[in-house]
Amino acid sequence: MARCAFIGLGVMGYPMAGHLVAAGHEVTVFNRTTARAEAWVVEHAAGERARRADTPAAAAADAEFVFVCVGDDDDVRAVTTGDDGALATMGAGTVLVDHTTASADLARELHAEAAAGGVGFLDAPISGGQAGAENGTLTVMCGGDPEVFARAEPVMAAYGRAVTLLGPAGSGQLTKMVNQICIAGLVQALAEGIDFARRAGLDVDLVLDVIEKGAAGSWQMENRGRTMARGEFDFGFALDWMRKDLGICLAEAKRNGSSLPVTALVDQFYAQLQRRGHGRWDTSALIALLADGTGD
Repeated sequence: MARCAFIGLGVMGYPMAGHLVAAGHEVTVFNRTTARAEAWVVEHAAGERARRADTPAAAAADAEFVFVCVGDDDDVRAVTTGDDGALATMGAGTVLVDHTTASADLARELHAEAAAGGVGFLDAPISGGQAGAENGTLTVMCGGDPEVFARAEPVMAAYGRAVTLLGPAGSGQLTKMVNQICIAGLVQALAEGIDFARRAGLDVDLVLDVIEKGAAGSWQMENRGRTMARGEFDFGFALDWMRKDLGICLAEAKRNGSSLPVTALVDQFYAQLQRRGHGRWDTSALIALLADGTGD
């Protein structure tokens, strides 16, 4: 069993860190909101295997593996390379794993900074939503050195159903961009299909029962189609975060020459919802624009 630190106890990190304890690992957590870290320790206390630290550096001081799951590039830098960042106390031979959805440039930057101190690094963004984190069935997309991945993969298996090395540093983040690009277009198409079915006088639930078994079927249809039809958007992945992710995708596309017209359009639809104060709604809320006729 490994000595681990987990930095960032949001809707994803909180259950992920819990799965590490359940798998028998020692886990020290840090979270900017101390009360949440204290609640996590109370919930997962198992002898001396669940503890809290006051800084990322303190959490990482005795860890073999340090996992980070925070908001964006700046948040990652603050908890890794800042004055009290994890890299300040990580020794040679340890491994830093960043589960944040961030830029590929940041991944390459951290890979170089970690390597300078003999620390291994993996960019390892995740997919599967809050339910995947809670059930320990996440998809983990990794970039980094094969030998570092080989050491970290058995530990990440505590919460990852599919943990895959895609290539060198940055490859995990680039793969997550592909994931978000695909989801953006898919959710918009699903919203349009459901709205069309409703306006055509069809039984939406019955329509979904039929078409989700065919070529149009998807995780989004199975898990969000019926809640979209009912106007329920209180789920784990807020559209505020999707806009952050799509911004990363569009910036990378500009750099590498990709054309993302559908992604750019869907990003603006999400911007409309943000302006209405719905930034905390789930990404499936795109259908709300069609329901009131403003998404044309």
